[in-house]
Amino acid sequence: MYEKLTGIIPPMTTPFQADGTVDAGAFRADVEYLIGAGVHGLAVGGSTGEGHTLTDEECYALMEVAVRAVDGRVPVVAGIIVDSTRQAVSRGQMLKGLGIAALQVTPVHYLFTPDEQAMYNYYATIASEVGIPVLVYNVVPWSYASPELLTRLITEVDGVIGVKQSAGDMHALANLLLMLQGRGVVLAAVDDLLYPCFALGAHGAIAAILTAVPELCLELWGAVQEGWYTDAREIHERLLRVWSVLNGPNLPARVKTAMRLQGRAAGHPRAPMPPTSPEVEQKLQLVLQSVGVL
Repeated sequence: MYEKLTGIIPPMTTPFQADGTVDAGAFRADVEYLIGAGVHGLAVGGSTGEGHTLTDEECYALMEVAVRAVDGRVPVVAGIIVDSTRQAVSRGQMLKGLGIAALQVTPVHYLFTPDEQAMYNYYATIASEVGIPVLVYNVVPWSYASPELLTRLITEVDGVIGVKQSAGDMHALANLLLMLQGRGVVLAAVDDLLYPCFALGAHGAIAAILTAVPELCLELWGAVQEGWYTDAREIHERLLRVWSVLNGPNLPARVKTAMRLQGRAAGHPRAPMPPTSPEVEQKLQLVLQSVGVL
């Protein structure tokens, strides 16, 4: 189903209860909300979903809930955020049989980083030993895959199907699209510049702002696909105002606050990360009102 990885694919938040456990009911409700809004896929357990805090058991349970709730209506991408090849392969193999469309795998994100060949081997091993299509989640600033390395991975390694290009690097995304010449899947995660990413030819997006304001992002995607660039620029400017408040420390909590302000059950962030401050919540409320979401 990875050929269908296109358009607006929100990275879902993970709703934690006050005691730190996952609120599966709230999670199912947001699956239905997002699909009802018209999204083209869902990403689960990524950084917006605080996937780095999930145990293996929680990860499996969350993916199982997602796949069952989706029931084939849109593809589900599973996040893997770990620090060794062994961990990544183990978690990927655990998810086999669930019907996951692709794995969204970060480079290792701890203090020490592999060299370029070791990173190539990391993704090649995961793709080979797991057997689920792999998206490189290119987000870790100190463990960053260059456009040249990404092109090698996507064109040489069976099972590495594309990249989620993040870390605010528009230049890398533009160069990657040029190098790939239509090969592979390139998804944007440059939240404040989705409009130019789409205009350049990105196949879609997996980015936190999609979860915070999915309807606006769907409008932007549709406008660019139809060539309505005046409309697209106006929507881009509204999204830019939203991102100016979302973008800050404790991003998942800010996204959850934006959701809650719109009546969506989002739960708590997982400790030690705190909820957003009253000051940030007020700013979010004001900006959502100003762009017509509230």
